[in-house]
Amino acid sequence: MGGKLRGRVASVAAASLAQRKYVAPVEVFVSLGWVPAHRVEAWRQGRFSPLTEALPVDNERITEALRCLHDWAKENGLTPAGTTYTAATRDRRDLRFTDDDTLDALCRTHWLSADLSDKQRARLAERQNKAPDLTVNTADRAWSCAGCGDPGEPGDLVLPAGPLCLTCADFDHLVLLPAGNAALSRRARRESTLCVLVQRFNRRRKRYERQGILVEADALDRAERQCLADEDVRARRRERDAQRRAVQDVEFQAAFAAGIQQLYPGCPAERAHLIAEHAGTRGSGRVGRSAAGRALDENAVRLAVIASVRHLDTAYDRMLMDGVPRAEARERIRPDLDRVLARWQRA
Repeated sequence: MGGKLRGRVASVAAASLAQRKYVAPVEVFVSLGWVPAHRVEAWRQGRFSPLTEALPVDNERITEALRCLHDWAKENGLTPAGTTYTAATRDRRDLRFTDDDTLDALCRTHWLSADLSDKQRARLAERQNKAPDLTVNTADRAWSCAGCGDPGEPGDLVLPAGPLCLTCADFDHLVLLPAGNAALSRRARRESTLCVLVQRFNRRRKRYERQGILVEADALDRAERQCLADEDVRARRRERDAQRRAVQDVEFQAAFAAGIQQLYPGCPAERAHLIAEHAGTRGSGRVGRSAAGRALDENAVRLAVIASVRHLDTAYDRMLMDGVPRAEARERIRPDLDRVLARWQRA
Protein backbone atom coordinates (compact mmCIF):
# COMPACT_ATOMS: atom_id res chain seq x y z
CA MET A 1 0.00 0.00 0.00
CA GLY A 2 1.37 3.41 -1.01
CA GLY A 3 3.03 5.20 1.87
CA LYS A 4 2.33 8.59 0.27
CA LEU A 5 -1.41 7.93 0.11
CA ARG A 6 -1.39 6.62 3.68
CA GLY A 7 0.24 9.84 4.88
CA ARG A 8 -2.18 12.07 2.96
CA VAL A 9 -5.21 10.16 4.24
CA ALA A 10 -3.92 10.33 7.82
CA SER A 11 -3.35 14.09 7.53
CA VAL A 12 -6.80 14.96 6.17
CA ALA A 13 -8.51 12.51 8.53
CA ALA A 14 -6.81 14.08 11.55
CA ALA A 15 -7.91 17.57 10.43
CA SER A 16 -11.48 16.36 9.91
CA LEU A 17 -11.56 14.64 13.31
CA ALA A 18 -10.32 17.79 15.06
CA GLN A 19 -12.98 19.86 13.32
CA ARG A 20 -16.04 17.59 13.44
CA LYS A 21 -15.31 14.77 15.93
CA TYR A 22 -15.80 12.25 13.11
CA VAL A 23 -14.32 11.37 9.72
CA ALA A 24 -16.45 10.71 6.62
CA PRO A 25 -14.92 9.04 3.52
CA VAL A 26 -16.60 11.52 1.17
CA GLU A 27 -14.89 14.42 2.97
CA VAL A 28 -11.58 12.56 2.71
CA PHE A 29 -12.13 12.30 -1.07
CA VAL A 30 -12.70 16.07 -1.21
CA SER A 31 -9.60 16.84 0.87
CA LEU A 32 -7.48 14.53 -1.29
CA GLY A 33 -8.52 16.58 -4.33
CA TRP A 34 -10.34 13.67 -5.95
CA VAL A 35 -13.64 15.50 -6.20
CA PRO A 36 -14.53 19.19 -5.69
CA ALA A 37 -17.02 20.04 -2.98
CA HIS A 38 -19.51 21.51 -5.45
CA ARG A 39 -19.68 18.19 -7.33
CA VAL A 40 -20.46 16.41 -4.04
CA GLU A 41 -23.20 18.99 -3.48
CA ALA A 42 -24.61 18.28 -6.95
CA TRP A 43 -24.57 14.56 -6.10
CA ARG A 44 -26.40 15.25 -2.83
CA GLN A 45 -29.00 17.16 -4.86
CA GLY A 46 -29.61 13.99 -6.88
CA ARG A 47 -28.26 15.40 -10.15
CA PHE A 48 -26.16 12.29 -10.80
CA SER A 49 -25.32 8.95 -9.20
CA PRO A 50 -23.08 7.12 -8.35
CA LEU A 51 -20.48 9.56 -7.04
CA THR A 52 -17.71 7.64 -8.84
CA GLU A 53 -18.85 9.41 -12.03
CA ALA A 54 -17.10 12.50 -10.66
CA LEU A 55 -14.01 10.72 -9.30
CA PRO A 56 -10.81 10.53 -11.42
CA VAL A 57 -9.73 7.28 -9.69
CA ASP A 58 -10.98 3.72 -10.04
CA ASN A 59 -12.50 1.42 -7.41
CA GLU A 60 -9.11 -0.10 -6.65
CA ARG A 61 -7.66 3.28 -5.69
CA ILE A 62 -10.77 4.13 -3.64
CA THR A 63 -10.45 0.80 -1.81
CA GLU A 64 -6.79 1.54 -1.07
CA ALA A 65 -7.67 4.94 0.41
CA LEU A 66 -10.43 3.42 2.55
CA ARG A 67 -8.03 0.77 3.85
CA CYS A 68 -5.63 3.54 4.85
CA LEU A 69 -8.50 5.33 6.60
CA HIS A 70 -9.57 2.10 8.34
CA ASP A 71 -6.04 1.46 9.63
CA TRP A 72 -5.63 5.06 10.83
CA ALA A 73 -9.03 5.02 12.54
CA LYS A 74 -8.28 1.78 14.38
CA GLU A 75 -4.88 3.08 15.49
CA ASN A 76 -6.59 6.16 16.95
CA GLY A 77 -9.41 4.29 18.67
CA LEU A 78 -12.26 5.53 16.45
CA THR A 79 -15.47 3.52 16.13
CA PRO A 80 -17.34 2.84 12.84
CA ALA A 81 -20.93 3.89 12.18
CA GLY A 82 -22.94 3.17 9.03
CA THR A 83 -24.57 6.27 7.54
CA THR A 84 -27.50 6.82 5.18
CA TYR A 85 -27.09 9.15 2.20
CA THR A 86 -30.39 10.47 0.84
CA ALA A 87 -30.85 12.76 -2.15
CA ALA A 88 -32.27 16.26 -1.68
CA THR A 89 -35.15 15.40 -4.03
CA ARG A 90 -38.89 15.02 -3.56
CA ASP A 91 -38.64 11.21 -3.76
CA ARG A 92 -35.79 11.12 -1.17
CA ARG A 93 -34.07 8.35 -3.08
CA ASP A 94 -30.96 6.57 -1.82
CA LEU A 95 -27.66 7.87 -3.14
CA ARG A 96 -24.89 5.55 -4.29
CA PHE A 97 -21.15 6.05 -4.05
CA THR A 98 -20.37 3.19 -6.46
CA ASP A 99 -22.10 0.26 -8.15
CA ASP A 100 -19.97 -2.12 -6.06
CA ASP A 101 -22.16 -2.98 -3.02
CA THR A 102 -19.23 -3.89 -0.75
CA LEU A 103 -17.27 -0.76 -1.58
CA ASP A 104 -20.42 1.37 -1.34
CA ALA A 105 -20.94 0.16 2.24
CA LEU A 106 -17.35 1.12 3.13
CA CYS A 107 -17.90 4.62 1.69
CA ARG A 108 -20.92 5.02 3.99
CA THR A 109 -18.92 4.13 7.10
CA HIS A 110 -18.13 7.16 9.24
CA TRP A 111 -15.50 6.98 11.98
CA LEU A 112 -16.48 8.58 15.29
CA SER A 113 -14.22 10.02 17.97
CA ALA A 114 -13.71 7.89 21.06
CA ASP A 115 -14.23 11.02 23.18
CA LEU A 116 -17.95 11.24 22.33
CA SER A 117 -20.48 10.28 24.99
CA ASP A 118 -23.39 7.97 24.16
CA LYS A 119 -25.71 10.97 23.99
CA GLN A 120 -23.35 12.83 21.66
CA ARG A 121 -23.06 9.76 19.42
CA ALA A 122 -26.84 9.51 19.23
CA ARG A 123 -27.19 13.19 18.28
CA LEU A 124 -24.42 12.90 15.70
CA ALA A 125 -25.97 9.77 14.16
CA GLU A 126 -29.37 11.51 13.97
CA ARG A 127 -27.83 14.52 12.24
CA GLN A 128 -25.80 12.46 9.78
CA ASN A 129 -28.71 10.23 8.80
CA LYS A 130 -31.18 13.09 8.42
CA ALA A 131 -32.34 13.66 4.84
CA PRO A 132 -30.87 16.89 3.41
CA ASP A 133 -32.99 19.96 2.77
CA LEU A 134 -34.95 20.21 -0.44
CA THR A 135 -33.12 22.73 -2.60
CA VAL A 136 -33.65 25.01 -5.56
CA ASN A 137 -30.84 26.81 -7.35
CA THR A 138 -30.60 30.23 -8.94
CA ALA A 139 -30.17 29.64 -12.68
CA ASP A 140 -27.03 31.22 -14.11
CA ARG A 141 -28.07 30.83 -17.75
CA ALA A 142 -31.13 30.42 -19.94
CA TRP A 143 -32.90 27.08 -19.40
CA SER A 144 -36.05 25.11 -20.20
CA CYS A 145 -38.33 23.32 -17.73
CA ALA A 146 -38.32 19.54 -18.19
CA GLY A 147 -41.95 19.44 -17.02
CA CYS A 148 -43.92 22.10 -18.89
CA GLY A 149 -41.27 22.99 -21.46
CA ASP A 150 -41.46 26.74 -20.75
CA PRO A 151 -38.19 28.66 -21.24
CA GLY A 152 -36.52 30.23 -18.24
CA GLU A 153 -34.09 33.09 -17.71
CA PRO A 154 -30.94 33.60 -15.62
CA GLY A 155 -31.90 34.36 -12.02
CA ASP A 156 -34.94 32.05 -11.98
CA LEU A 157 -35.30 29.56 -9.14
CA VAL A 158 -34.97 26.03 -10.48
CA LEU A 159 -35.31 22.56 -8.94
CA PRO A 160 -31.96 20.97 -9.96
CA ALA A 161 -33.33 17.51 -10.80
CA GLY A 162 -34.99 18.01 -14.17
CA PRO A 163 -34.61 20.99 -14.15
CA LEU A 164 -38.12 22.01 -13.08
CA CYS A 165 -39.76 25.40 -12.61
CA LEU A 166 -41.33 26.16 -9.23
CA THR A 167 -44.83 25.45 -10.58
CA CYS A 168 -43.91 21.97 -11.84
CA ALA A 169 -42.03 21.32 -8.57
CA ASP A 170 -45.15 22.35 -6.57
CA PHE A 171 -43.19 25.12 -4.84
CA ASP A 172 -44.95 28.09 -6.45
CA HIS A 173 -47.12 28.76 -3.36
CA LEU A 174 -44.03 29.51 -1.24
CA VAL A 175 -42.46 32.92 -0.63
CA LEU A 176 -38.76 33.78 -0.53
CA LEU A 177 -37.16 34.77 2.78
CA PRO A 178 -33.66 36.11 1.91
CA ALA A 179 -30.70 35.05 4.05
CA GLY A 180 -29.42 37.45 6.68
CA ASN A 181 -31.74 37.12 9.67
CA ALA A 182 -30.89 33.86 11.42
CA ALA A 183 -33.64 34.07 14.05
CA LEU A 184 -36.36 34.82 11.50
CA SER A 185 -35.15 32.06 9.19
CA ARG A 186 -35.01 29.54 12.01
CA ARG A 187 -38.52 30.35 13.19
CA ALA A 188 -40.00 30.47 9.69
CA ARG A 189 -38.49 27.06 8.96
CA ARG A 190 -40.02 25.67 12.15
CA GLU A 191 -43.46 27.17 11.41
CA SER A 192 -43.60 26.13 7.74
CA THR A 193 -44.84 22.65 6.77
CA LEU A 194 -42.72 22.81 3.61
CA CYS A 195 -39.34 24.57 3.50
CA VAL A 196 -36.91 24.72 0.55
CA LEU A 197 -33.31 25.96 0.65
CA VAL A 198 -32.36 28.49 -2.06
CA GLN A 199 -28.75 28.27 -3.31
CA ARG A 200 -26.55 29.99 -5.86
CA PHE A 201 -23.36 28.52 -7.30
CA ASN A 202 -20.37 30.84 -6.82
CA ARG A 203 -18.08 30.07 -9.75
CA ARG A 204 -15.16 31.98 -8.31
CA ARG A 205 -15.19 30.04 -5.03
CA LYS A 206 -16.55 26.89 -6.71
CA ARG A 207 -19.21 26.24 -4.09
CA TYR A 208 -22.93 26.64 -3.46
CA GLU A 209 -23.90 29.55 -1.24
CA ARG A 210 -27.16 29.96 0.63
CA GLN A 211 -29.42 32.77 -0.63
CA GLY A 212 -32.44 32.17 1.60
CA ILE A 213 -35.38 29.80 2.03
CA LEU A 214 -38.81 29.32 0.51
CA VAL A 215 -41.53 29.05 3.16
CA GLU A 216 -45.29 29.35 3.44
CA ALA A 217 -46.54 32.96 3.68
CA ASP A 218 -48.54 32.32 6.88
CA ALA A 219 -45.49 30.69 8.50
CA LEU A 220 -43.38 33.76 7.68
CA ASP A 221 -46.01 36.06 9.24
CA ARG A 222 -46.00 34.03 12.47
CA ALA A 223 -42.19 34.00 12.57
CA GLU A 224 -42.03 37.78 12.12
CA ARG A 225 -44.44 38.32 15.03
CA GLN A 226 -42.31 36.05 17.23
CA CYS A 227 -39.13 37.99 16.37
CA LEU A 228 -40.76 41.34 17.15
CA ALA A 229 -41.81 40.04 20.58
CA ASP A 230 -38.25 39.36 21.81
CA GLU A 231 -36.15 41.75 19.71
CA ASP A 232 -34.46 43.40 22.73
CA VAL A 233 -33.39 40.05 24.22
CA ARG A 234 -31.87 38.92 20.94
CA ALA A 235 -30.02 42.24 20.52
CA ARG A 236 -28.32 41.80 23.91
CA ARG A 237 -27.45 38.19 23.03
CA ARG A 238 -25.87 39.29 19.72
CA GLU A 239 -23.72 41.80 21.58
CA ARG A 240 -22.45 39.13 23.99
CA ASP A 241 -21.82 36.71 21.12
CA ALA A 242 -19.84 39.35 19.22
CA GLN A 243 -17.59 39.93 22.23
CA ARG A 244 -17.06 36.19 22.64
CA ARG A 245 -16.17 35.72 18.96
CA ALA A 246 -13.70 38.62 19.11
CA VAL A 247 -11.83 36.90 21.95
CA GLN A 248 -11.88 33.60 20.09
CA ASP A 249 -10.44 35.24 16.96
CA VAL A 250 -7.57 36.75 18.94
CA GLU A 251 -6.81 33.40 20.55
CA PHE A 252 -7.00 31.56 17.22
CA GLN A 253 -4.75 34.04 15.44
CA ALA A 254 -2.20 33.78 18.24
CA ALA A 255 -2.22 29.99 17.92
CA PHE A 256 -1.90 30.27 14.12
CA ALA A 257 1.07 32.63 14.49
CA ALA A 258 2.70 30.17 16.88
CA GLY A 259 2.16 27.44 14.29
CA ILE A 260 3.89 29.62 11.68
CA GLN A 261 6.94 30.16 13.86
CA GLN A 262 7.13 26.49 14.68
CA LEU A 263 7.35 25.62 10.96
CA TYR A 264 9.38 28.73 10.06
CA PRO A 265 11.44 29.72 13.13
CA GLY A 266 13.26 32.38 11.12
CA CYS A 267 10.04 34.24 10.32
CA PRO A 268 9.91 37.54 12.27
CA ALA A 269 7.28 37.45 15.02
CA GLU A 270 5.56 40.59 13.73
CA ARG A 271 5.28 39.09 10.25
CA ALA A 272 3.93 35.81 11.63
CA HIS A 273 1.17 37.71 13.44
CA LEU A 274 0.33 39.70 10.28
CA ILE A 275 0.05 36.47 8.27
CA ALA A 276 -2.12 34.87 10.97
CA GLU A 277 -4.39 37.91 11.17
CA HIS A 278 -4.80 38.03 7.38
CA ALA A 279 -5.38 34.30 6.92
CA GLY A 280 -7.65 33.95 9.96
CA THR A 281 -10.01 36.89 9.42
CA ARG A 282 -13.57 35.72 10.07
CA GLY A 283 -15.69 35.53 6.92
CA SER A 284 -12.71 36.01 4.58
CA GLY A 285 -12.85 32.53 3.06
CA ARG A 286 -9.04 32.34 3.32
CA VAL A 287 -7.09 29.23 4.22
CA GLY A 288 -6.99 30.12 7.92
CA ARG A 289 -10.80 29.88 8.08
CA SER A 290 -10.93 26.50 6.36
CA ALA A 291 -11.47 23.33 8.37
CA ALA A 292 -7.77 22.48 8.06
CA GLY A 293 -6.78 26.02 9.04
CA ARG A 294 -8.93 26.05 12.16
CA ALA A 295 -7.38 22.70 13.10
CA LEU A 296 -3.91 24.31 12.63
CA ASP A 297 -3.02 21.70 10.01
CA GLU A 298 0.62 22.10 8.91
CA ASN A 299 -0.29 22.27 5.22
CA ALA A 300 -2.82 25.06 5.85
CA VAL A 301 -0.22 27.04 7.82
CA ARG A 302 2.32 26.49 5.06
CA LEU A 303 -0.12 27.68 2.37
CA ALA A 304 -0.84 30.87 4.34
CA VAL A 305 2.88 31.64 4.62
CA ILE A 306 3.49 30.93 0.92
CA ALA A 307 0.62 33.23 -0.08
CA SER A 308 2.01 36.05 2.06
CA VAL A 309 5.55 35.72 0.70
CA ARG A 310 4.26 35.49 -2.87
CA HIS A 311 2.36 38.78 -2.61
CA LEU A 312 4.68 40.80 -0.34
CA ASP A 313 8.20 39.55 -1.09
CA THR A 314 8.16 38.92 -4.85
CA ALA A 315 7.14 40.71 -8.05
CA TYR A 316 4.09 38.46 -8.41
CA ASP A 317 1.40 41.17 -8.11
CA ARG A 318 3.20 43.46 -10.56
CA MET A 319 3.41 40.61 -13.07
CA LEU A 320 -0.33 40.07 -12.79
CA MET A 321 -0.91 43.80 -13.37
CA ASP A 322 1.31 43.59 -16.46
CA GLY A 323 -0.86 40.82 -17.85
CA VAL A 324 1.42 37.85 -17.15
CA PRO A 325 -0.71 34.67 -16.89
CA ARG A 326 -1.14 33.47 -13.30
CA ALA A 327 0.60 30.11 -13.80
CA GLU A 328 3.53 31.70 -15.61
CA ALA A 329 3.89 34.43 -12.96
CA ARG A 330 3.99 31.81 -10.19
CA GLU A 331 6.68 29.88 -12.01
CA ARG A 332 8.82 32.98 -12.57
CA ILE A 333 8.75 34.09 -8.94
CA ARG A 334 9.36 30.58 -7.57
CA PRO A 335 13.15 31.09 -6.99
CA ASP A 336 12.47 34.26 -4.93
CA LEU A 337 9.72 32.48 -3.01
CA ASP A 338 11.93 29.48 -2.25
CA ARG A 339 14.77 31.74 -1.02
CA VAL A 340 12.55 33.49 1.52
CA LEU A 341 11.05 30.23 2.74
CA ALA A 342 14.50 28.62 3.05
CA ARG A 343 15.72 31.58 5.10
CA TRP A 344 12.70 31.42 7.40
CA GLN A 345 13.10 27.68 7.90
CA ARG A 346 16.48 28.29 9.54
CA ALA A 347 16.31 29.06 13.25
